[in-house]
Formats: sequence, C-alpha cells, structure tokens
Amino acid sequence: MPLISELLLIDAFATRPFTGNPAAVAICDHFPEDSYLQAIAAEMNLSETAFVVPRSDGSYDLRWFTPTTEVALCGHATLASAHALGGEAVFHTASGTLACSRANNGEITMDFPLDPPTAIELPHEYAHLSPVWSGIGVSDLLIVLDDPESVRSYTPDPAILGRAGTRCVIITAPSDRPATDCVSRVFAPNVGVLEDSVTGSAHCTLAAYWGQRLGKDQLYGEQASPRGGFVSMSVKDDRVALGGHCVTVGRLELMIE
Repeated sequence: MPLISELLLIDAFATRPFTGNPAAVAICDHFPEDSYLQAIAAEMNLSETAFVVPRSDGSYDLRWFTPTTEVALCGHATLASAHALGGEAVFHTASGTLACSRANNGEITMDFPLDPPTAIELPHEYAHLSPVWSGIGVSDLLIVLDDPESVRSYTPDPAILGRAGTRCVIITAPSDRPATDCVSRVFAPNVGVLEDSVTGSAHCTLAAYWGQRLGKDQLYGEQASPRGGFVSMSVKDDRVALGGHCVTVGRLELMIE
C-alpha cells in the first residue's frame, strides 16, 4: 500500500463548487519523507496541499505544501482540513496550535495569530499603484490603495511581485460594497503561486490593518480573485477568528505502489 492512498479535493471559503480556494487534504498515519510530500503537492498543483496526522489525544499534526515548497501557515488548507474532519479540530503546526470549530450555520472558524503590519517605505517598483500606505507583517507585504477598482483590475507582474522578497504581496482597498469592509488580492510567486484565490493567512494582516483603521473588531473581507471568496474576521487581543464555508468536490485515489 502507498503511504498516502487518498486525498480529498475541497473548495475552501466557498458555498458552492468551483469557487473559493481549492485545497487537497490527505489524512495519513504518519508523515512520509518531505520529498514524497512535496512530490504529491507538485502533482496536485494547487496553491496548497495539506497533510494531517492524528495524535493519540484527539488533536492533529498539520503541514502545508505549495507546488514548490513547505509553508509555515496556510488558512484555506487549514479550513479544508477541519472540514474533512467534520469541522472541529485542534492542529499542531509550525505556527503554533490552531483550533477550529463549527458554528450553527455551518461556518468553520479558525483561531489564528493576528499579524499587525509595520509601516515601511514601498520599493519604487510599486509607485505606479499610487499606494496610500504600505507595511509588512511576519511574512507578507501589504499595499493599501484608495480605489477598490484598482485592486480588482490590477494585472500582476511576477517579476515585480517576486522582488518584494516576502511570501505574499497583499493589495487591498476599502470596499465599495455595503456587506464588506475591504477588498483584497494576494500574489505569491515566490512560493510558486502567482495569484491565490482566497488566502486565510493574509487576513491575519488584513484584520489587523482594517480593524485599526475602521475601529472595528468584526469585519468581512472580499478577496477579488477570478474564483472569488469571502472571509469573516473577528479580532480579539492578539488573535483573530477567521471564518468560512467549505465544499467537498472530489476524492482522489493515488494508484502508485
């Protein structure tokens, strides 16, 4: 039998198939060699593939791989992993313990660390965007614009985005829609993903910035990628609860020995 025989294909931050952000989730007895995990993630060719290993106390170890590298934090693949386990789970990860719970409306919320950005001077390559503020969190560059349409219409240049030297470049603006507080797009060419569809971990930074700017601890964000999706954010102290729905769209059996 292969070390990993089956993966679930799950659309995260989605209420219907083929929207939100797709992730593959494998639940296995133990972690195989890193090269094997990376090979599977490359074969899946999704922004993230998650690998889950149960612990004896009922919690789980969780790791995430893009097609090219392992990452320290991923929101949508955590949401997908919790969905695969029924919506309730405690994960031990490179970014600490992440607890997930399911609300009565079916939304899964994830307890993540808040990631407030620190103001920086933006590299000259981004001057054409006319940013009103820029900052950097633990892993991501945040660029704030005035006009949400400028976010939606932005054409990514992987060479420019890659020069940021960060995991992701987040471009955001205040929302022009009454049900949402902010609009964003997220680009990550340095980890093999030009544009991510819906990025839970980026909302750790977005929640900190927009929560302070708007004076709110309950926010709702639109990620305006071609697939699109929405993330609820509830800030409390140095944590943020990120929420969304998931849809299982397939089950993949690996035929390797």
